[in-house]
Amino acid sequence: MSLATDLAGQTSRAVSETLAQKADRLARDFATRADRHDAEGSFVTENYARLKEEGLIEAGVPVELGGGGASVADLADMLRRLAHGCGATALAFAMHSHQVAIPAWRWLNQPAAKAAVEPLLRRIATERIVLMSSGGGDWVGGAGRAEKVEGGYRIDARKAFASGAPLGAVLMTAAVTDGPDGPMVLHFGAPLTAPGVRVDEVWNAMGMRGTGSQDVVLDGLVIPDDKIALKRKAGEWHPLFHIIGTIAIPLIYAVYTGLAEAARDRAVALETARPEARRNAQLTGEMETRLHAARLALRDMVQTIGEEPPSAHSINRVMQDRALVVEAALATANLAMELAGGEGFLRKTGLERIFRDIQGARYHPMRADRAALYAGTLATGGDVARIF
Repeated sequence: MSLATDLAGQTSRAVSETLAQKADRLARDFATRADRHDAEGSFVTENYARLKEEGLIEAGVPVELGGGGASVADLADMLRRLAHGCGATALAFAMHSHQVAIPAWRWLNQPAAKAAVEPLLRRIATERIVLMSSGGGDWVGGAGRAEKVEGGYRIDARKAFASGAPLGAVLMTAAVTDGPDGPMVLHFGAPLTAPGVRVDEVWNAMGMRGTGSQDVVLDGLVIPDDKIALKRKAGEWHPLFHIIGTIAIPLIYAVYTGLAEAARDRAVALETARPEARRNAQLTGEMETRLHAARLALRDMVQTIGEEPPSAHSINRVMQDRALVVEAALATANLAMELAGGEGFLRKTGLERIFRDIQGARYHPMRADRAALYAGTLATGGDVARIF
């Protein structure tokens, strides 16, 4: 049974199996290049070419619009499987996948939003363009400056952690402008080929080195008024962000669960190759238990979008699950390294790369302290509008 079916129990088996089979096959291919891209710090260009060839770029677009019709659960299963072969590819692709899944969910569930999101979804299906997210810096608070000019806004901003930048077509981002009642956040898509947009190749990180998470600089980019998708009050939650958080976070953390599974598999392979007298069944069992906890938390996270309307409560559930996935996935990787012993320290095993990649789980929003404050405030009847 695929994890997608296990997670949600609401997807077409045919769709899930097709995605699962493709993801498993692609993961095996990606694994042959993962160490090279990690060592070079080079973007996983070949892997993206394969994702396009296999139709995974448009997997989350509704069938009616030319896509694969994959649900959030399907996409989470796909990303988890891809992470077994290359965590950097899976994480970068999660940033595209959630930018597809969000308008797809709105097209399916919000009739009033259909006209607004359909052109983008059709373009993804026909042109197979790669969308990018501007990362946690553009979370609820927004970042960058938007100045009103004739016919639109001039944008000046530096958007860090823009995964997939070497092949991205459109950066889905935001900037803050002055409004009559205070600062407002403007949401828009920034074409990477537009005047005033450049990519600064600054990505040099401990892990996830192949994601191409460069800085995208918006230097005098002009966005016409009719290309502003949303204006919202700065510094507090908005219904759109309830949708974004409820859908994006499970897809991102499916990758880290997949990495925890990959760490477990490599450690067990090393352990079973040893004489039985040298094996540590208790340590192996502790690792298995931690991994089980990560899977359970991911399952609940993915189920949220099918069981609760996006809201402050769905965000709370997802973020509590996020904290549990982070704790359990990191613990699984730690135990895998301990179980592997000195062999795990050698690059040839691939375990140390997975260990470095999985550390990225710490840094996506909401960080543990904010999520705990949010959960506690909600539980005691407080206002969580400005906790993010």
